[in-house]
Amino acid sequence: MSLGLLQSYGLQLVASLILGLVLVRASMLCAAPLGLVDHPAGRKDHAKPTPVTGGLGLFAALLIGFLAFGRFDLQLAVFFVAGGLLLIVGVLDDRFDLSSRIRFFMQAIAAVIMIHFAGLQANEISDVVGIGGFNLGWMTPLFTVFITIGLINALNMADGSDGYLAGQVLAALGLFAGLALYAGNMALAAQCAVFAAAVLGFWFWNMRFPWQKRAKVFLGDAGSTFLGFAVVWFALQLTQNPQHPVTAVLPPWMIALPVLDCVVLMLDRMRQGRSPFSADRNHMHHLLLDAGYSPTGIAISMMFLSIFLGCMAAIAVKYDVPRTWVVIAYFVLIGLYWMFSANRQRAVATLRSMHIGNKSGTNLLNGNNP
Repeated sequence: MSLGLLQSYGLQLVASLILGLVLVRASMLCAAPLGLVDHPAGRKDHAKPTPVTGGLGLFAALLIGFLAFGRFDLQLAVFFVAGGLLLIVGVLDDRFDLSSRIRFFMQAIAAVIMIHFAGLQANEISDVVGIGGFNLGWMTPLFTVFITIGLINALNMADGSDGYLAGQVLAALGLFAGLALYAGNMALAAQCAVFAAAVLGFWFWNMRFPWQKRAKVFLGDAGSTFLGFAVVWFALQLTQNPQHPVTAVLPPWMIALPVLDCVVLMLDRMRQGRSPFSADRNHMHHLLLDAGYSPTGIAISMMFLSIFLGCMAAIAVKYDVPRTWVVIAYFVLIGLYWMFSANRQRAVATLRSMHIGNKSGTNLLNGNNP
């Protein structure tokens, strides 16, 4: 990448941050007229009605940024068409509470658009299964749709504490950018950084600070769904690119916490004879909140834990640890968390004992996802 192109991407990164800050803030103004306000009720413990328009601001910031800097190629057009479809469905879900079947169907449509028009699908998974030259053949599109729906909903379900989901996505995008740089894919690394800058702009309004006692805006289902799709998009760009290949065993480690939380909760709900999509207060961030950790502390510490896990996996691959072992370690991590969280009372007590200076298990939960 030339110096001029590098400077141009640097300018776009700054512009993306500023656009994220400004347009997410501006999106709050249309929340009430559109009925996109989340009111405290049931498991929604935020103190005041809060706009759920963060996804709208994010989408606008990214779209305007790429158009303004003349980087709107065919693949990005496909991304924004599919992502825009998910955004619209998410807005309707935030407003009218759509059924899960409608949401899953539209997520599958977005995945098909990505597969057919952008040519992105999970075809190269030899490292994951430990068999050289392994190919799913005709099942590849079905598997791609499955992982797209799965990851979108894993991130959607994790959106329940101020700053948490945005921090996880920032960690994943930062790690993706690092992998792309290492693989020599400078353009993709720059795209990841630009997306991360816009998310950082949203994060400013979604976090708690001494001068900002509560989140001013939530992502809403529209925003969490859009970001989930973006993570899938970049993961496939990284691993299914013959010019700049990255092993497919790494992306799951880059977004490990929301995925293992989702998998464990769904398995546990089914074990109890409940729907895997039923609502409860057993998410990772719920346990931490009940143990007395602050939302800001959770968001920041879990973001750094995600970065640590991703870096450890990348280092293992760098030093030629067998890919199968890296995959097995991922499932071991899921199993360990399942055992830890199986007894909720014990898990909360353990987390509370690890929390220095804890005074109470005050719940500062926000969000509206199971």
